[in-house]
Amino acid sequence: MAAKQSSFDLNHFLATRTETVNAALDKFLPSEKTKPATIHKAMRYSLFAGGKRMRPAVLLAAAEACGGNEADAMPLACAVECIHTYSLIHDDLPAMDNDDYRRGKLTNHKVFGEGIAVLAGDALLTQAFEIAAQCKKFPRYPHDKIILEIAKASGSLQLVGGQVADLEGENKKLSIAELKFIHERKTSALLCCSVRLGGMSANCTPAQLAALTDFGYHVGLAFQVIDDILDVTQTSEQLGKTAGKDVAVQKATYPSIVGLEKSKKIAVQLTDKAFGALKIFKGKAVALEALAEFLLKREK
Repeated sequence: MAAKQSSFDLNHFLATRTETVNAALDKFLPSEKTKPATIHKAMRYSLFAGGKRMRPAVLLAAAEACGGNEADAMPLACAVECIHTYSLIHDDLPAMDNDDYRRGKLTNHKVFGEGIAVLAGDALLTQAFEIAAQCKKFPRYPHDKIILEIAKASGSLQLVGGQVADLEGENKKLSIAELKFIHERKTSALLCCSVRLGGMSANCTPAQLAALTDFGYHVGLAFQVIDDILDVTQTSEQLGKTAGKDVAVQKATYPSIVGLEKSKKIAVQLTDKAFGALKIFKGKAVALEALAEFLLKREK
């Protein structure tokens, strides 16, 4: 696939957005000293454990593509990062994926215990709605639509549903359709929601929102296909989490079903479809294009 918008400085974009998102999250969350201190330390431990802030990045990039501004989008960017972090804390629990490391650090339950880890995840999910409710009112997208968007992406039909299907799929031979069902919900749903919220914060048109939805869906699927590939091609040190876990628990992945090379082709095809969705923006979605290519070529 040909490189897209190579003149765009993605490293600068990601570094500056990560910095502003972290500063905003720090203000939105209770301090470590706020009673009960243990829960706030646990929430902050995982939230500030060095994540790439991909969901906030695509959200802010979508807002930019639609002519919005960062300040209006920031509460929503922080909200989706809280939801993402909660899902990781719960994913790592012994009853779920049972992982000891995340982003190169001990997972939440390894530091604070399983009970606090469960509650830290619960608190971050709730915190997300508190933060989102503080966004300004957008003419086409009042608060009820914003909160509904987040609730749908996070609930039993999407994110949680994907986690359930993922758990129930272990040690079973799944079809590509069944695996896609998991990926659409466990990964694509929140990424797609992030892109849509970015557009909403810029009061985007219905046509722009449809294009962003198309982009987010395909980038989200590509993201998880690449995650599957990296699990079998990278080391634990490179990933910052335990490599080879999917194989160890006989979890269905794209490489296990269609092979490594075809999985790579599928990731490229999905990314190309994401690029195609951005044509409506006529060159104003350079940050989204650069992010899509970065996700395709990432190594961790």
